[in-house]
Amino acid sequence: MSRRGKKIVKRVVTDPKYNSELVAHMIRVIMKDGKKTVAEKIVYGAIDKVAEKMKEEPAKFVKDEKTFENALEVVSAAIDNMKPQVEVKTRRVGGTTYPVPVPIAANRQMSLALRWTTQFASARHGMGMPAAVAAEIIDAFQGQGNVIKKRDDVHKMAQANKAFAHYAW
Repeated sequence: MSRRGKKIVKRVVTDPKYNSELVAHMIRVIMKDGKKTVAEKIVYGAIDKVAEKMKEEPAKFVKDEKTFENALEVVSAAIDNMKPQVEVKTRRVGGTTYPVPVPIAANRQMSLALRWTTQFASARHGMGMPAAVAAEIIDAFQGQGNVIKKRDDVHKMAQANKAFAHYAW
């Protein structure tokens, strides 16, 4: 019998404004030093800016002949675009280290996408954080931007090391 304890899966609390687990996760990822109200203002401001852009330029928010009416749907679709499917992990076999491509679990995909969004939004200078997060979300929705480039780089790395896939266990 295993000596390890069972993994406790915590239920994600939804945010009060949109009643969404995704928005609550975004708030927690953006939060620094326990300042949750600041992170909430940033995320809610970003969603409001996405909604404004949707009213200004509705043609940008049509994808696969589906028109997105809700800003939360756009955010969800953008984060789905950001999620990487595979990543490279190193495995040590016989004194040699091999980069092995492995599939990513769904919760890690979400965490990576949100972490990259925060990282690249904070690197955008000349605008506030809500505007920067909104810009990253809109870019990702359209299939461009820094987060999509990062995801593609991760996928290219996994593709390049496909020969070592048999070392995955």
